[in-house]
Amino acid sequence: MHHHNHYYAQAHILARYCGLDDDFPPRIRGYLQHGWNVGCGWNPVHEFFDGAWRFVWSDAPRRRGHALGRRNYHVVGAPWLYLMNLEPELGAVPEQEREGTLWFLFHGWEGGKISGNHARLIDEIRETESGPVTFSLYYTEYERPEVRRYYDKAGFDVVSFGRRGWNYDGTDRRFLYKQLAALRKHKRVAANRLSSAVFYGVAAGCQPAVYGDPMEMAGENPLFGGTARIARLWPEMHGKDIDVAVARDITNEELGRAWMMPPAEMRMLFDWNERD
Repeated sequence: MHHHNHYYAQAHILARYCGLDDDFPPRIRGYLQHGWNVGCGWNPVHEFFDGAWRFVWSDAPRRRGHALGRRNYHVVGAPWLYLMNLEPELGAVPEQEREGTLWFLFHGWEGGKISGNHARLIDEIRETESGPVTFSLYYTEYERPEVRRYYDKAGFDVVSFGRRGWNYDGTDRRFLYKQLAALRKHKRVAANRLSSAVFYGVAAGCQPAVYGDPMEMAGENPLFGGTARIARLWPEMHGKDIDVAVARDITNEELGRAWMMPPAEMRMLFDWNERD
């Protein structure tokens, strides 16, 4: 099983959904999309074993993959949706008690750091958000004092949900659980780029916003078309006051809600059934 399948413990969540051991999830015989993707489900230079299945969240990556001549796709729905079904009460509060904004900074990864105008972004957040702000940094930025201190000094409650893991090591199995609990307590979700976290927040009942300096990441691959392409294809998901009903429809499409399957079908698809 490719180690990407363990990112954010998504294989663990799907194993639990199927009634299997989520401490040591069985092997997924293929590649599981691990984040919202504007391409065919993975980064442009991802290497695949010949004949391997590509399990994507929604039908759009499959269509884009087919347009590139790639095959062996199967749409399964985002693990986030299955987690929400498994944990219907996690972090939930009455609607009238939800407050503030959970704000996600566009993040780098182990091989690329971000750069941008943090001070200007903070000013814009203060001008926009009327309630308290919880500021989420991915661990790659959380562990960079020169980045974290901007948001600490701004008076935001700065948090990190953990590590996604790498080569099966260091995966915070509660990453998405913690994120879900936090989102269900906030009224709004916001970010400086459209991302998985924004769609997760909409699915969890938050009002979304996407605004501010989108930042740049070292080594960012231009084949995805950059932020201009994302804004052009998903204009309804950008701004400080996004139509919630429209955002929910787009979120359901991007997370693949219509493609979710019962446990028995998923066990069969992943070859997780016991053999005689």
